[in-house]
Amino acid sequence: MNAVTISRDLVLEPADNNRLANLCGQFDEHIRQIERRLNVEIASRGNQFRITGKPGAAQIGQDLIQSLFRLTDSERLDPERVHICLQEVAMNDGEVAELSAVHDDGDESLFEIQTRRKLVRARGANQRGYLKNIREHDLAIGIGPAGTGKTYLAVASAIDALESEQVRRIILVRPAVEAGERLGFLPGDLSQKVDPYLRPMYDALYDMLGPEQVGRMIEKNLIEVAPLAFMRGRSLNDSFVLLDEAQNTSVAQMKMFLTRIGFGSRAVVTGDITQIDLPAGQQSGLKNAVEILSDVDGVGFTWFTPNDVVRHELVQRIVEAYESDGNGKQP
Repeated sequence: MNAVTISRDLVLEPADNNRLANLCGQFDEHIRQIERRLNVEIASRGNQFRITGKPGAAQIGQDLIQSLFRLTDSERLDPERVHICLQEVAMNDGEVAELSAVHDDGDESLFEIQTRRKLVRARGANQRGYLKNIREHDLAIGIGPAGTGKTYLAVASAIDALESEQVRRIILVRPAVEAGERLGFLPGDLSQKVDPYLRPMYDALYDMLGPEQVGRMIEKNLIEVAPLAFMRGRSLNDSFVLLDEAQNTSVAQMKMFLTRIGFGSRAVVTGDITQIDLPAGQQSGLKNAVEILSDVDGVGFTWFTPNDVVRHELVQRIVEAYESDGNGKQP
């Protein structure tokens, strides 16, 4: 530990052994996880805890443990849940007030989406701003590294819009960049040709609705998942349209997609401009759109950073390492 350290003591009530075991995790794995992330030392005896570290980190650790203990009254903690809570602390600049399982602030519902299988909650200022942009703009654009929730939150918003009858259908689109638009050269029927490129979209739908429900909604044409090339010539009215992996569109493809937006429709475009898979020398339609649409009324931009990554903590460290190497900078 560094020379300038302090200790924070707390006593957790009630002294419930089951809840304390839930808090600490198997072999104290949750406590060790917090220590590594905050660079603190945590000692415990029963329901008494001492957190030692730099003043700010020790205070955050104390508040975080208290907040996690409150969660143990209603849910089973696991390393993923602890990681998400640690991420929320980073996103809120050390504020831990957002971690409670039930929020008293009535506005919190604006940042939660209840799907059939799970509650999807925005975590941190950028995710909250992203959901706000999706609600309030006809076109919302989310740009940032993998794992920041761009696609997941957009799919949740699409499901919410459909089930609240704000739109009549959901259209999820991805460019099939590795095959260009020459899908006929790939083996199998049309579904087998395009499914590998669209699988991440299905994964999000299955997670929120379940495979059977998704299948029924696709049969009824309430949900359509298609390659970007299939959008040419269409006019999409009363739809929630999501273009994912938009960094791999050409300028012409992006213009084509954006001009498909019809009456009563909303569109979301997501992408990571540090991971462009287009042929060398071809300009990304997403990067071009940022330049052209930055001052257009009705378009909302959200820029995500590595601090917004909500996947495994290793993903965040990988993203930060690439950015430090100069390969992940935004324009």
